[in-house]
Amino acid sequence: MKIEIRNGRVIDPSSGLDKPASVYVAGSRIVGVGETAPRGFQPEAVLDASGCVVCPGLIDLSARLREPGFEYKATLESEMAAAAAGGITRLVCPPDTDPPLDEPGLVEMLKHRARQPGFAQVHPVGALTVGLKGQRLTEMAELAEAGCIAFGQASIAVVDTQVLMRAMQYAATFDFPVWLQAQDAHLTKGGVAHDGAVAARLGLAGIPVVAETVALATLLQLAAATGVRLHIRRVSSAAGLALIRAARADGLPVTCDITINHLHLCDRDIGFFDAHARLDPPLRAATDRDALSAGLADGSIDVLISDHTPVDDDAKQQPFDEAEAGATGLELLLPLTLKWAAAQDIPLPQALARITSGPARVLGLSAGCGCIAPGAVADICVFDPAAKFTVSRERLKSQGKNTPFLGCALSGEVRYTLTEGHLAYSSDRLL
Repeated sequence: MKIEIRNGRVIDPSSGLDKPASVYVAGSRIVGVGETAPRGFQPEAVLDASGCVVCPGLIDLSARLREPGFEYKATLESEMAAAAAGGITRLVCPPDTDPPLDEPGLVEMLKHRARQPGFAQVHPVGALTVGLKGQRLTEMAELAEAGCIAFGQASIAVVDTQVLMRAMQYAATFDFPVWLQAQDAHLTKGGVAHDGAVAARLGLAGIPVVAETVALATLLQLAAATGVRLHIRRVSSAAGLALIRAARADGLPVTCDITINHLHLCDRDIGFFDAHARLDPPLRAATDRDALSAGLADGSIDVLISDHTPVDDDAKQQPFDEAEAGATGLELLLPLTLKWAAAQDIPLPQALARITSGPARVLGLSAGCGCIAPGAVADICVFDPAAKFTVSRERLKSQGKNTPFLGCALSGEVRYTLTEGHLAYSSDRLL
């Protein structure tokens, strides 16, 4: 189908393009960007982007789709629809499904199921160890052939550092990226909140910052020794970010991300035992939140993620220390990015880079992905940056309705989402 997106402000963070223009799509590709259509181009549909920004489709590096194994929390159909409504055209799912993504057949099944709704492209992370148990390595080469883009453990630490080193050596041999969360299994055991004044006042078991830094120091040392391509997931502290900065200064090509929750919230937002703020890793101190915001602004942090984790009401509406960790986020990634940019006076192209070209680079996608240019894949998000709305359970298309941002007034509504040239979402109706 041939589509013209007309009258929008086109922003491509990867090239620096920022100007009023039309974008012309034919089939799955962008065939032109400018004031005039390519020769012979006759649109079959015209999308009016007046007052809107036209940018590459958002790429989310952490979104649990809850299939297979947790369909009572969410389904592929509901979460992929939520992704499209949030302007997300590609997303990465962690391997902690049930069963975990440790066999090629499971990966192939997931990718096949994810293609059917036609909303977004799914890139699975394969399990680093069998069953995520941290004992035996998976057949990474076979998992990569099945479609895995990296290997990790989700939130489960590998306690045996010899196993971890062998896994990194294996991955480095084939140049497979390894994505890990820095979290010491012993120091986090039993903890539910940041180990600080708020947890002490509420009587909650704490998780200290050293749970992150001890594990992170180990990961960085092993990455330097093995040469593996390492991505650190969900950095939560100023001290952790400092270690990553130091490693980069020494020449280690490590990348990292933070969540929308840790960008905006701190342990004080737990309030009076608000289980919506029960997250993994826990919300840290305000100084940590501010340091992460500064790191995202200066490029020390490569990517901002939704960390989408749908939790059913039965698991969330529990006492804080018994509630399941996690929050919905696919539909909030864009507006919370815009909220951060406005608060910190960050130029819009720079902010959008953290959810478009930045994750495309970490994923190692081809030059035709994550950009707005002739020949590029037609993954496109059209949004109105001035449109205001209030986050509510009724508004969220995700089956997971729990988020610490319920009731918050935000700006930035998606009008259209194109995935490989297919109109996956419009603000009038879901296609």
